[in-house]
Amino acid sequence: MNIGRTLISSTLALALAACGGGGGSTTNTSGGGTPPSSGGGGGSSSGCTLTDQLDFADAVLNEWYLFPDLLDNNVSRTGIADVQAYLDARVAPARAQNRDKGFTFATSIAEENALINSGSSAGFGIRLVYDTVNNRVFLVEAYENAPGFAAGMDRGTELLAIGTDTANLQDVSALMASGGPQAVIEALGPSDPGVTRVIRFRQVGGAIVEQSIAKADFALDPISDRYGALVLNDGGKQVGYINLRTFIVSDAANQLRDAFAQFSAQGVSELIIDVRYNGGGLVSVADTFGDLMGQGRVGSVWSETVLRDSKSSENSTELFESEVNAIQPTKIAFITRRSSASASELVANSMIPYVSAANYALVGSNTSGKPVGQFGFDLEACDLRVRAVTFQTLNASGNGDYFNGLADVVPNTCAANDDIFTQLGDPNEASISAALSFLGGRTCTAFNATNKDGTAQQRTPDMIAMQPDRPNAAQFEIPGLF
Repeated sequence: MNIGRTLISSTLALALAACGGGGGSTTNTSGGGTPPSSGGGGGSSSGCTLTDQLDFADAVLNEWYLFPDLLDNNVSRTGIADVQAYLDARVAPARAQNRDKGFTFATSIAEENALINSGSSAGFGIRLVYDTVNNRVFLVEAYENAPGFAAGMDRGTELLAIGTDTANLQDVSALMASGGPQAVIEALGPSDPGVTRVIRFRQVGGAIVEQSIAKADFALDPISDRYGALVLNDGGKQVGYINLRTFIVSDAANQLRDAFAQFSAQGVSELIIDVRYNGGGLVSVADTFGDLMGQGRVGSVWSETVLRDSKSSENSTELFESEVNAIQPTKIAFITRRSSASASELVANSMIPYVSAANYALVGSNTSGKPVGQFGFDLEACDLRVRAVTFQTLNASGNGDYFNGLADVVPNTCAANDDIFTQLGDPNEASISAALSFLGGRTCTAFNATNKDGTAQQRTPDMIAMQPDRPNAAQFEIPGLF
């Protein structure tokens, strides 16, 4: 797409490397696009004290933050222990107005680059959710090439007990009752290769397994080979189903191309796009996703990127580009939940102008509400990348104000459960079944940004992604990953 876009975004867009003294220099570390014309505001390449890091954070926010009037310019550094705490304090006014819900953060340059370039992560390769009402923890997904799946864990598995060995197993229900999800996270240990835990778990069929499992490096596969891209036969009609786990791994673009080659070959014109756990990632992948749904639309507006007034010269308009296996979907059902954010929402919002209102819906429950993205600003001496909210995305109709989620801007919504005991890709899974029902012209129970899942009084408590107080680079992008 337009060269004003870049490959890197956590929900994101552009990576700048600020290095050298004074004003610093800028380098587009994403490998594509045109970097902004000025640096991240300085920072020293030789010093790495906390003061250096906080000075760097200040420079980034003061020059680039999307909502300059919603920065606290009187934050005391007394008692500040790290960059993240300082960023949280400075953007607190924006957070109070629902404009920055943890979207501005500090992370490791090396970890994030490894994640983007190769999908590299370390852990059990499982995604966890919790139910605070019943103090239970479940898997919603397992990566096929990681230790958890090899040990017998998969979607719907319940964690029952965790210990460093069999002699000190702690019941998960007791951990949840005493310390909530953070107690379970601490029991699971750090996300380092070789960290070993004995875990007792219940499989979907009821079998209870107790295994010693060692964390290991593994690659995050954006589209599962088991259920990531399928053509579902719905009463003789071919419906394309795609489950994209994350936008953050650059190879997701090529995997999407492979999926759409299958759809194109089978004449698919109706899609179910399942991003129920997708926290976002690379804008370049979102752009490719759009292009693959852009048959007959090449040259039309896909989305607009808008920065703060002082950076308006960096605004850009993205156009549909040609893709060999592009299709023109006539009906789309997006499966979403509260973890669906950023690039997931960008794709859903950008398609609204191009699909008939009667044939477009969100299915499941409301999304996170993140119509903004971050640039990355690097202080290389400290392995510090500050991801600061710097832009907002709009669709071809100029709409992009969905801070409360997409439910109030899409034409239709259909409430559906997340049936974690039925595999993703299965037409009988509750959300997929509801999506097929909508595509088939049948009615459903609507929800909106207030009535988020269609319940009469309040949102039914659903499973919430388990997230550490200080997520690593992979967990920022893939909520619930351990």
